[in-house]
Amino acid sequence: MEFHENHSKRPFIAFVWMWKTVKNWYRINRTRRILSRMSDEQLKDVGLSRFDV
Repeated sequence: MEFHENHSKRPFIAFVWMWKTVKNWYRINRTRRILSRMSDEQLKDVGLSRFDV
C-alpha cells in the first residue's frame, strides 16, 4: 500500500471523533433536560432523586 493511498484517511478520523463527541454531549445534555423536568415522584419511580439529576 502506498503512502498516498492511506494519507487521506487520517484527517477523517478527527472528524469522526469530533462528531461522536458532540453527539455524546448532546445525548447527555438532552437526558439531563428531560430528567430535570420530571417531578420528584416520577424520578422516584425510575429510582433517581433530585440530587442524582
